[in-house]
Amino acid sequence: MTETLPPKTPQPDPAPKGEVTIEAVTHHGMGRTAEGTLVPRVLPGEVVTLAADGPKIVTPSPERVAPPCRHFKACGGCAMQHASDGFVAEWKADIVRTALRAQALDGEVARVETSPADSRRRARLAGRRTKKGALVGFHARASDTVIEVPGCRLLLPALTALIPALERIAMLAASRKGEAGLTVTDSEAGPDLHIDTDKPLTEELRLSLPEIAREAGLARLVWADEIVAELEPPMQRMGRARVVPPPGAFLQATAHGEAALLKCVRDAVAGAERIVDLFAGCGTFSLPLAERAEIHAVEGAAPMLAALDRGWRGAAGLKRVTTEARDLFRRPLLPDELARFDAAVIDPPRAGAQAQIEALAVSQIPVIAMVSCSPASFARDAKILVEQGYDMGPITVVDQFRWSPHVELATRFTRR
Repeated sequence: MTETLPPKTPQPDPAPKGEVTIEAVTHHGMGRTAEGTLVPRVLPGEVVTLAADGPKIVTPSPERVAPPCRHFKACGGCAMQHASDGFVAEWKADIVRTALRAQALDGEVARVETSPADSRRRARLAGRRTKKGALVGFHARASDTVIEVPGCRLLLPALTALIPALERIAMLAASRKGEAGLTVTDSEAGPDLHIDTDKPLTEELRLSLPEIAREAGLARLVWADEIVAELEPPMQRMGRARVVPPPGAFLQATAHGEAALLKCVRDAVAGAERIVDLFAGCGTFSLPLAERAEIHAVEGAAPMLAALDRGWRGAAGLKRVTTEARDLFRRPLLPDELARFDAAVIDPPRAGAQAQIEALAVSQIPVIAMVSCSPASFARDAKILVEQGYDMGPITVVDQFRWSPHVELATRFTRR
C-alpha cells in the first residue's frame, strides 16, 4: 500500500562494439542481448549499435513509437515511452505472469487498466539549489542529478504549473550539496505539499512560507513533520466521504487507478455484510465499501485511522465503520478474530504481508480481495493462500505509474 517507487533502473552495461540484437526487455525496462548486456530504450527484436551516448537503432521494432515527452532521454521518471501502449500493457502483464511462475502458480491476467497521460495526482519531486537559483524535477537515469521537467506527461497540469513555486521553496529547503524531497498531491482545495528536508524550521521560514503557500494556491504546506500553513483542508473524496489525510499519508497515484482497483475490490466482496479492511490507510476501500457493508478498518498508523473515522462520521448514508490501530506485521488478525467477517480486503505495502496472509490462509473467511504493488510479494503471498485451499481468480493489472516498471494488481481468492 505504501507508495514507494520501484528501484532505480540499472545502469547499462559497458557496451561491446558493433551491432547487437535485443532479445528481451527485463522487468526494469532494460533491453537484454543474448550475451546479457543491458541496453536502455530498446525493444525486443531490434538491431542496435552500441555507442557511448546511447544505442543507435539500426532495425526498429514495429512496436517503437516517438516518445511523447521531450525529457524522456534524460529523465529517469519513465522507462518505456519508446514503446506502444499495447506493448507496455503486455509487458506489465508478463511481469505478473513471470512472478507467478516463479512460485509455480498458473494465473490468468484478465486485463490491464492503464491510467491516461497527464493524470498523476501525487508525485515526489527533487529540489536542489544551484548557483543561479534552484532545480525541481525528477532524477536522471541511475543518478542523483535533477532533471527539470516542464511539460511532464505524467503529472496533472495543475501540478506541473506548481513547479515555479516549488523552485522558490527549494531555495529555502535544499542546498547545493543536499536536496529536498517535495511530495505534492492534488486535492479538492488545491495542492497539498509535504517538504522532506533536514533544514530546521526557523521563525523566518514560519513567516515566509505561508505567504508563498497563498501565492501558489496551496491548500496545505508541511515542513518535515510540522504543518506550517493550511489555508483550506486538502480534502480527498472517498466514496461519499470527504477525508483530510494526515501529512505524507498514502494515496493512490491516479484517480483512474483508484477507481479501477476499487471496482475490482467491490466486485470481489459483493454480497458480504461484514468486511475487514487490512492495511486500510485513510479509507480508500473502507469508506466506499461502507455504502453496502459494515467495515472494520485495521491500520498501523493511528493518524490515518483518525482521518478515516472523521470522514465516516461526516458522511451520510454509510453503514457502521469501526477502526483498530494495529501493527499487522507483528500482530496479525488471527483466525478466531477473522471468523466474524464474510470477506477481507488486504492492500499491503510493497514487501507484502506474510504474517497476515498466513493467518488468513488458515481461517475460514470465504472471500479475500487482494491488492498489491509488487508482483513478487503478491505471488509469494498468493502461493500461501492457494496451498491452504483458496482459488485465485483472474488478475487485473492496474498501471497507474505509466511508462515505468511499477506494476499494481488486484484479484479475488475464494475458499474451496
